[in-house]
Amino acid sequence: MPAQILTPEQVARYGHYTGEPSPAQLAKYFHLDDRDISNLSRWHEGRTRLGYALQLCAVRFLGSFLSDLTETPPVAIEYVVQQLDLEDTSGWEAYVGSRTEIRHRQFIKVHYGYEEFHRSQRTFTLLRRLYARAWLT
Repeated sequence: MPAQILTPEQVARYGHYTGEPSPAQLAKYFHLDDRDISNLSRWHEGRTRLGYALQLCAVRFLGSFLSDLTETPPVAIEYVVQQLDLEDTSGWEAYVGSRTEIRHRQFIKVHYGYEEFHRSQRTFTLLRRLYARAWLT
């Protein structure tokens, strides 16, 4: 008989913000380092840079890309905006759902080494380790 590991509520919350990140979480997952800033320099429009940065921070924080970037908490947006030193952030919502957003996801996957779990070749290795560990304990 299969076991239910996650509750339906936990499944529904996966890949979504459940509240505003704490200051410690902002500093850890939403900080843009030199490598991030270097990658951001490829794009010149403020809304494009903001969209890219929000995607990168979301995947770091949530472990997956957001299906709708407009779900990003305002405190997280403001934290990223301050780092990018953007004055005008109006119209960044137009970035959501655009081809640019999809290209940026691919760029992030390639340059930061993110993979989709169900398509990864490492899934077998991970499952094998988990089974071996469960067997031994």
